Amino acid sequence: MSDMGIADGFRQQPRKDQAIVAFDFDGTLTVRDSFTAFLRWRAGRRGWALGLVKLAPAVAVYAKDRDRGRIKAASVKQFLKGVSRAELEADAEEFAADVWAKFMRPDALACWNDWGARGAHRVIVTASPGLTVAPFARRLGAEGLLGTHLDFDAQDRLTGRFTSPNCRGEEKVLRLRTAYGHAMTLTAAYGDTSGDTEMLAMADQPGFRVFTERP
Repeated sequence: MSDMGIADGFRQQPRKDQAIVAFDFDGTLTVRDSFTAFLRWRAGRRGWALGLVKLAPAVAVYAKDRDRGRIKAASVKQFLKGVSRAELEADAEEFAADVWAKFMRPDALACWNDWGARGAHRVIVTASPGLTVAPFARRLGAEGLLGTHLDFDAQDRLTGRFTSPNCRGEEKVLRLRTAYGHAMTLTAAYGDTSGDTEMLAMADQPGFRVFTERP
């Protein structure tokens, strides 16, 4: 069964003999963090500057506890709370189209396409919200996307919270095993930060910071 088309993530069912290859998104397939870039792009110069001022207390807390999930939630609350799902999806599509040419690493895309040519099931596993990464995943022809899930209220507007843990570290492994089964074999995985360590450790072919090219 496929849940393709779900904005917070999607997954085709891999064939029994199909290799599963996982890619981190931010910094691995891209040259920078996509969610921060999206928030900045959407807010505009003035809105971004004002938002950062209001985020100062959360940034101060982050400097002490290094809780990426908490600072990300604070950013969503500041810049996106009350935005409708339809508006956010449309903005995410426009953002992906606008930055694609200057955002994606050529050597990472070559590796991605090579695995596709070999018939692999390619899944993006990212700490960024699946909804904002989905347009990139569709452009790439990804077979799967696992990301952090945004929370919407009864009017389908963002609450400023998440409905899943931040998808990094052990959470990436948990999400992969939940999606593909606890006995899954991960043929290869690619990442660039400590948040990818556990995912790389479960792969037969781990690739840490192997992509360095810029558009």
